[in-house]
Amino acid sequence: MTAIRLLLVDDDPLVRAGLALMMGGAGDIEIVGEGADGDEVEALVDRTHPDVVLMDIRMPSVDGLTATERLRARADAPQVVVLTTFHADEHVLHALRAGAAGFVLKDTPPAEIVAAVRRVAAGDPVLSPAVTRQLMAHAAGTRADTRQARARDRLAALNDREREVAVAVGRGLANAEIATGLFMSVATVKTHVSRILAKLGLNNRVQIALLAYDAGLLEE
Repeated sequence: MTAIRLLLVDDDPLVRAGLALMMGGAGDIEIVGEGADGDEVEALVDRTHPDVVLMDIRMPSVDGLTATERLRARADAPQVVVLTTFHADEHVLHALRAGAAGFVLKDTPPAEIVAAVRRVAAGDPVLSPAVTRQLMAHAAGTRADTRQARARDRLAALNDREREVAVAVGRGLANAEIATGLFMSVATVKTHVSRILAKLGLNNRVQIALLAYDAGLLEE
């Protein structure tokens, strides 16, 4: 089994050491590089070719949000899990809209951080429970604003079946669960997800979920 190639980016050397120790104990994860600032990320990715980047938000020169946005704009971008000590709504949303596939708090138990890296490497988005609750609260509080109208305009590009799949993704269902609920094969679900991403100019399932939240579709 091929190991998950992981790049660590955090300005605190003690945090990096702790993460390296934690991840090094997982037989299926290989630490391929470390960085101390967001301005190093793209060069490190070019050199180490990671599958996943574990990225801090607060860094001295280029923060993790900006680094994530730059990285995810690339055609060959690895997945990004944002790791931080705080979880204010604006940081959660900024990170996810920038293309991060996960957002995990630093006080999350080590086993759950390792599991988050594995899930993201497998293509499944991951959010800590506290972050998920905040995201749901944000969606409920902004249904009537201009963000909802913009989100619904974008989703109008989808056909009915794609819209159903987008809503199911927004509810956090895995491909197999979507297939069962909508009476289609898993391969067909994957095809629909790929088409949704292409039509809407998105780069992962988290962004589909955010758009569904913003449009208020999960409350219908």
